[in-house]
Amino acid sequence: MPISLSEVKTKKDLRKFIRFPLKLYKDNPYYVPALLSDEIKTLHPDKNPAFDHSEARYWLAEEHGEIVGRVAAIINHRHIEKWKQPYMRFSWLDFIDDQRVSSALLSAVENWAVERGMTAIHGPLGFTDLDREAMLVEGFNELATLATNYNYPYYPEHMTALGFIKDIDWIEFELLVPDKLDPRITRAAKIVLKRNNLRLADYDKKRDIIRYAPQLFELINSEYSHIYGSTPLSESEIEHYTQAYFGFVHPDFVPFILDKNDQMVAFGVVIPSLSKALQKCRGRLFPFGWWQLLRALRKNNRADLYLIAVKKKYRGRGLNMVLMDHICNVFNQRGIQYVETNPELETNRDVQSQWKTLDKRQHKRRRCFIKHLS
Repeated sequence: MPISLSEVKTKKDLRKFIRFPLKLYKDNPYYVPALLSDEIKTLHPDKNPAFDHSEARYWLAEEHGEIVGRVAAIINHRHIEKWKQPYMRFSWLDFIDDQRVSSALLSAVENWAVERGMTAIHGPLGFTDLDREAMLVEGFNELATLATNYNYPYYPEHMTALGFIKDIDWIEFELLVPDKLDPRITRAAKIVLKRNNLRLADYDKKRDIIRYAPQLFELINSEYSHIYGSTPLSESEIEHYTQAYFGFVHPDFVPFILDKNDQMVAFGVVIPSLSKALQKCRGRLFPFGWWQLLRALRKNNRADLYLIAVKKKYRGRGLNMVLMDHICNVFNQRGIQYVETNPELETNRDVQSQWKTLDKRQHKRRRCFIKHLS
């Protein structure tokens, strides 16, 4: 019986699209679901401001009345304008281990790409660089994070069979937090701040973090602009991500470095790991998911590094050491023993050099695939 493909058109279809991975990865110990409420906000055109400059279509694959796969196709016009690449993105790609299914899903993306005059399709990539992206190609027996996809080992095999090749990889590290940071680093961090007339922002409430959010995203727009596939975030997108994620952020885990004019020149964003909590609540906040997340934020031995940036003018001046000193001290106070770096481009030597003094293991690799269209 052939695979039946249908386009997502209704809210009911979208709910099926979002919930399919919960069935596909049921009882998998490494899969971490996204928050279902966040998925709706991201995928619904009326809720995600990225649709101001993007188009998207979603498909479900069925066999014998059962959903067996899903995929999203995205045209990000800002990407095309910035990078001069008429590429279509694919994302939210999940399927059973059946080549007919993966072929049907990606053929739908390819057909739309050809129809719209695109020269390639690549992904997995979301609407922006802050969405989950890339396909796991190493580390299938490692726990995923809130920020990352998980997929079965057969996924990349299907991609190769369908004519996709590597475009770029991201790597991830697990860091062991030292019981006590080298006191020389603490002394050096103080000297760096004094020498550059800088200071760590002093705050203890979440509303103070939100006050600095515009400056944080301004740094992201400027310092991430050269990164693969990145596009500038609009004011409405910044507001969207602030509301979506800053509720999880505790002031202790978000050091901001400010200059004499209170302008942000560097920051780090770390969150206690929500992976186990999301597994327990299966991505649902209600009725008891919020309690699982709150518990994970308060008591945890793992943390996830989400974002870090230093203004170009201050690179090479030791600001990363200041951020590391602050964060490691917080880790020791709160019993954090392990840190996930989350994906770093394999070519980003500056970020990877930050971990050279720490015990670490490179335990995951993710890939963006590309297929050029004739």
